[in-house]
Amino acid sequence: MAGARYDGLATWYVGFRPSLPEDELEALRRLLGRGPGRCLDIGCGTGVATAALADLGWSPVGVDVSDDLLDVARGRGLDVQHASADALPFPEASFDAAVSVWTHTDVDDFERTLREVARVLRPGAPFVYLGAHPCFVGPHSAFVGAHGVPTLHPGYRPARRYVEAPGVANPDGLRARVGAVHLPLGRLLQTFPDAGLAVEGFEELGHTDYPYVVAVRSRG
Repeated sequence: MAGARYDGLATWYVGFRPSLPEDELEALRRLLGRGPGRCLDIGCGTGVATAALADLGWSPVGVDVSDDLLDVARGRGLDVQHASADALPFPEASFDAAVSVWTHTDVDDFERTLREVARVLRPGAPFVYLGAHPCFVGPHSAFVGAHGVPTLHPGYRPARRYVEAPGVANPDGLRARVGAVHLPLGRLLQTFPDAGLAVEGFEELGHTDYPYVVAVRSRG
């Protein structure tokens, strides 16, 4: 089996994202709330969000396709397993909640992923998604480290996978290493109802003039 895009990057990634940033953690506290219950973390990576879910009283289960990142999560004592987000190995209505953090830029078919999320959620169960703000993070925007004012270039509307974005992407950043998928904001939000998830709220996180993270609360 071919390795996942993040295989070989675990050591670097732990330094790049050692824990969940405070604004993302606060969003989970507020939009998801506390357990108990069984909560699925889709695209869990090294388990930074999975661990936060446990601290909130949930019984989290994480899935990811990178064995190298999963090894880090297992080393943290977390319940994680190798599985693709678009083919979850769980029966219907088997989770009380679900979250996914920074994954729509990684998966090739986000709607298919959300359909799987809707399938494994119990009726009415919450799903919280946190990810890149597509208006200011993508192949059309120079916004390195989310500092200052983004510089916009042509190319916002086309949805596509990209590896290089000359003059835009940080050559030392994550996307230069693994590539990314860009979805314009309207298409990103529309994937939720198209997948059978009712959107209850949408937020732009942070307090700077230009946000780089969005949060979506929905229900199955």
